[in-house]
Amino acid sequence: MILAVLLLCGLGQLGTAAPGSQGVKCVVFNDEYMTCMWGNQEDQPAANYSLYYWYQHQPAVTECQRYLQHNGINTGCWFSHSEIKLFQTFRVHVNASHGSRTQVIPTYDMKLQDLVKPDPPVNLTLQNMSNHQLQLSWHTPYPRQQCVEHAVRYRSNKDTDWTVHGVNGQLFSFPSVDEEKKYTFQVRSKINQYCGSTQLWSEWSVPVYWGNTMAHNSTGEPLPRYWVRTVLIPVVSGVVLLVLVVMLVRMERVWVVFMPQVPNPSKTFDELFNTHKGNFQEWAGVPKDMVESFTPNYSESICHVSELLPKEGQEPVTDSWAPLGPRSGPLPLKKDIGGL
Repeated sequence: MILAVLLLCGLGQLGTAAPGSQGVKCVVFNDEYMTCMWGNQEDQPAANYSLYYWYQHQPAVTECQRYLQHNGINTGCWFSHSEIKLFQTFRVHVNASHGSRTQVIPTYDMKLQDLVKPDPPVNLTLQNMSNHQLQLSWHTPYPRQQCVEHAVRYRSNKDTDWTVHGVNGQLFSFPSVDEEKKYTFQVRSKINQYCGSTQLWSEWSVPVYWGNTMAHNSTGEPLPRYWVRTVLIPVVSGVVLLVLVVMLVRMERVWVVFMPQVPNPSKTFDELFNTHKGNFQEWAGVPKDMVESFTPNYSESICHVSELLPKEGQEPVTDSWAPLGPRSGPLPLKKDIGGL
């Protein structure tokens, strides 16, 4: 209580607002947490920033427990769900200390129910009804669904501008569609007038698509075309490549059959002369015992034959041990004895 009085009384004694400050802006995100930011993060003056807050009917002042920083300077405060109290006036006080001097960032009373920003809708589903009608449904993640209103936007691939419709529930009926066009749908949410007064819309949801192919991927490309580009073309290319390789191998075999390679005869006898040193039996693999069986195991004596010419008056003498055989020359004639 004393701290609150000091803060309230000191507002008029702190002088001008902190330079570069743009006030304090608070946003409650889907009733889950809240952030209060001040200044411009890009050119925030260097100072020691402190935030104090309290509620109108609970004057106890509390300092921020979780500061958000940028380049080591406090630029905001993060509040948990337990620290958020809707439908109560919320007050904050932020000061910036520069040495011995303290300056104040402008602030004002806030009603947190007017500062709620819901999360975008999820699970968008399109159902094709009769007479070319479409029904779009979705789910809102905001915990109090009765406090939320929605906006649906759509356009075809022939349109440049979006068409936006406000919706209170979680269903939207599209009266007529052209089956030759492709449509894109998105939904966003905000707190309705019964639970707050705000212009804080959620972000647009993830788009869903409807067209002449009925189904599209997340980028809006029709699924048949997507499968052709990502599956069919690579598979066909791989099969064609495999067929070409098989044909190449088979053609190589046919070429070998019709155009056999002429053998080099010099290589046939390289082993005979280089390895076996001309030994034909060893090169041909003839068994050693068979080679030895053809080798003679006896020896023949040499017979010498000589011829002596007879002297005059004598008959030729022939070695008795010489073998008889045909003579190659004429027989010697006996001379007549006594003048015969």
